[in-house]
Amino acid sequence: MQLVIDIGNTSIKIGLFEKDALRIHATFEHDDFRSEINQIIQKYDIKSSIVSSVGKLKDIDKQWLSDNLAVLVLNQETKVPFINRYETPHTLGVDRIALAAAASIIFPKQNVLILDAGTCITYDFIDCNNTYWGGAISPGIQSRYRALHDYTAKLPLLEKQDPENYLGNNTSNSIHSGVVNGTLQEIEGVINQYSTDYKKLTVVLTGGDAEFLAKQLKSSIFVRPFFLLEGLYTILKINTNDKKD
Repeated sequence: MQLVIDIGNTSIKIGLFEKDALRIHATFEHDDFRSEINQIIQKYDIKSSIVSSVGKLKDIDKQWLSDNLAVLVLNQETKVPFINRYETPHTLGVDRIALAAAASIIFPKQNVLILDAGTCITYDFIDCNNTYWGGAISPGIQSRYRALHDYTAKLPLLEKQDPENYLGNNTSNSIHSGVVNGTLQEIEGVINQYSTDYKKLTVVLTGGDAEFLAKQLKSSIFVRPFFLLEGLYTILKINTNDKKD
């Protein structure tokens, strides 16, 4: 089996692939990193692995991985299946690299806009010529709720929920409307911008808030909860095969 590890801002997600299929997936906290990975190593025959981290993988944990697994640490120099035209490729997040890789393989020869709704909402675009151009980054839903609480004197910190109406009739409803409805309008607006320039546009929605947002979006989208894990697996296969040649 092949193990893919996505170390995000909020949690760690792992996937176990066998014969190009995602067989097992799990999510756990950063503090449980070694114990969870060690259980996987003990239970399954891991042939190769890849880890993607947005900045929270400690050097000591990276060394522990290398000591226990054949691991590829994804970075901006890793071979990928698309042409990268990002102006500053050395600053491109590894999560966005993995998402572009998934789009390149799963939706070949298509204009693809990938929306990853997590701590941040990232927008990434790869065209029908397999060229990645970049996109946008904005605060995610929970980040918006937290900002309203942290940067004001009296607004409460709320958990996400569908607004009862776009017209909030009390403080809580106003916050839900502002955060959730505002996020939906942003996403629909971005999709419309890209659709204007690219008539045949495939839109993929992934990330922790994907299911929550998908049921409220009017645009036609593909919901792929494990798109980033699929992208990591794609990159792992490319680089593992290169070593075998």
